[in-house]
Amino acid sequence: MTSPAPQDTGRQRLWSVDEHLADILAAVRPLEPIELQLLDAQGCVLVEDVTVPVALPPFDNSSMDGYAVRTADVQGASEEFPAVLTVIGDVAAGSGELPTVGPGQAARIMTGAPLPPGAEAVVPVEWTDGGTGGGAAAGMTPASAAPEGAAGEVRVHRPAAARAHVRARGSDVQAGDLALAAGTVLGPPQIALLAAIGRGTVRVRPRPRVVVLSTGSELVQPGEALTAGTIYDSNSFALAAAAKDAGAIAYRVGAVADDADTLRATIEDQLIRADLLVTTGGVSVGAYDVVKEALTAVGEGDVDGGRMEFRKLAMQPGKPQGFGSIGPDHTPLLALPGNPVSSYVSFELFVRPAIRALMGLPDVSRPVVRATLKADRPLGSPAGRRQFLRGAYDAPTGTVAPVGGSGSHLIAALAHADSLMVVPEDVTSVEPGAELDVVLLG
Repeated sequence: MTSPAPQDTGRQRLWSVDEHLADILAAVRPLEPIELQLLDAQGCVLVEDVTVPVALPPFDNSSMDGYAVRTADVQGASEEFPAVLTVIGDVAAGSGELPTVGPGQAARIMTGAPLPPGAEAVVPVEWTDGGTGGGAAAGMTPASAAPEGAAGEVRVHRPAAARAHVRARGSDVQAGDLALAAGTVLGPPQIALLAAIGRGTVRVRPRPRVVVLSTGSELVQPGEALTAGTIYDSNSFALAAAAKDAGAIAYRVGAVADDADTLRATIEDQLIRADLLVTTGGVSVGAYDVVKEALTAVGEGDVDGGRMEFRKLAMQPGKPQGFGSIGPDHTPLLALPGNPVSSYVSFELFVRPAIRALMGLPDVSRPVVRATLKADRPLGSPAGRRQFLRGAYDAPTGTVAPVGGSGSHLIAALAHADSLMVVPEDVTSVEPGAELDVVLLG
């Protein structure tokens, strides 16, 4: 979708959603790579190709508890005419010295243990009588429990083909193979692979540290008692959770009262642990819009180490927005509106991409699909505004249905939505059955 040209509202230029996002992404640079221990690297993005130093598994090994045998010795074995083999020893996982299996012999073997020389296959213990003598009568107890010199036997009731129940050396990955490519996000399976090939550390871009501050003297922390004119602070919790979901390390700061000096001091205190600052509330034109008041001096160049700009966007919800940098390291700061839905939608459109850009990921935004509107009445939208409405997307049918109304304070509806329906700037009504873009939030 091509964004329209910026509109001139007389007092202030009206920016498009795409222009504002482009400005943010142009100013955000991926974090510098660091070397981290494996568990500390979870959720981070690789900055190097990782190759396999040794084959995995590094040796032929058994996939079952059973007996390592020569295939010729069990050919034609049956319940009526079992193959009777001499058990020459045990092979446990981690065994170093291995017995050699000769004609008429078998070695009892555990899952993961190396295949001994001479053996060509493994017969599961269920295909045998469990062994007799040598301490083997009780199933897979160690043969070393037998008196010294005792010889054990095992009766095998089924034949085994060559390499049966054997995990071949290098059957997972071969030495020199590409294990993980640069740009991979490290989740549990990727960390497991790195550990399996012997990597203790890995070079990654760290997870961005995002500090979330909500503003408003009316805000009370959940768990405390409400008094007249107060509400619970939900924005900071929602945005901190959204930052974690995007891949960041999130720090939530308790609500800051409507005082510019207090807010400036709080932001300065948080800079030491922030790669990105996010505020919510106080960016409109009201008498107590503290964020705008506190940071306008930065935008005018009166404060060293930063630049802030406050804008109006051609979108609903989320028209007032602020973006810039602050502090000696020019830490990015995104100032979002205070209504809960406006704040969350703004996060998805602008903050999440900034976090993903800091991580060095190529795809920074949520996926967008085309879906058919399932509704009993048309969706209305203001002219010249890109509207984002909460929706419930049904992938099997390719349909999306509205959830709740369009009010920017309707948190309950947001909690039951899994997508945002997008109505373009030049569309004022979407009829049921029409197609529209849908941003998937799940």
